[in-house]
Amino acid sequence: MTVITEDGVRLWAARSGAGAPLVLCHGGPGLWDMFGDLAALLDDRATVIRWDQRGCGRSDRCDGPWTTDRFVADTDAVRRHFGLDRMTLLGHSWGAQMALSYTLAHPERVSTLVYVSGTGIGPVSDWHASYLENLHARLGEDPERLARWRELPRQDPERAVLQWTADFADREHALERARRMADPWFEINHECNTALNAETGRSWGTPDLRSACAALEVPVLIIDGSEDIRPRSAVDSLEEALPRVRRVVLPGTGHLPWMEDPGGFRRALGDVSGPTRPGPPPAR
Repeated sequence: MTVITEDGVRLWAARSGAGAPLVLCHGGPGLWDMFGDLAALLDDRATVIRWDQRGCGRSDRCDGPWTTDRFVADTDAVRRHFGLDRMTLLGHSWGAQMALSYTLAHPERVSTLVYVSGTGIGPVSDWHASYLENLHARLGEDPERLARWRELPRQDPERAVLQWTADFADREHALERARRMADPWFEINHECNTALNAETGRSWGTPDLRSACAALEVPVLIIDGSEDIRPRSAVDSLEEALPRVRRVVLPGTGHLPWMEDPGGFRRALGDVSGPTRPGPPPAR
């Protein structure tokens, strides 16, 4: 299925399941939809809509623009294409950040935001150094794997697979799961990645962003894996700002918690046919 954006870029999209609409925003930036397992897990509860962001995966290669505003507009093009008035919006990793940006821009179009494995709204400097330290430590559990990762060029699929093994708490099955993420393989859009990460470095961690989150009336469900190498403390900044928030931490899981604990993820998500019920206000 193809979604045409207002500037003429063709986006790959897919729909499965039945029920209330659940739109998925994949991570990256510069990667592609890897939500096949998640869609299969949830398509008895929802109409699951997946798509590849511009310049990525099965969508058109293009020259950008690589801005959050443009990606928010693309998300809205997906919504319009499928004729949705409102939707549950689930974002993972970078996609969680983008889904939050969409919700802040169009709160009337989101029934619930599901924020999975994001990094909060504080400055990138609050968490990135710890992430790199944890990445090297986890890869370093297998010195040969770490050495191989270091010697491979940036565009090599094997390098990506080796790096993705660090995203799983279950070390025995990490390589197998990382290989599944890379099948099928599409070239990583490093230009997109660099530009959007630079924008995040400039715009995240501002008082205006915190104020916008504090005024958000859309219910938000935060789902974390307890063993994610991105420090979960980074997400505290978002949880503390939101007025209607519930947070679930899945023990013994990493950055892709639905792959390591599908049953726990389903229970955390609950009934996606209606808005997530907000929990008590976070302690200030």
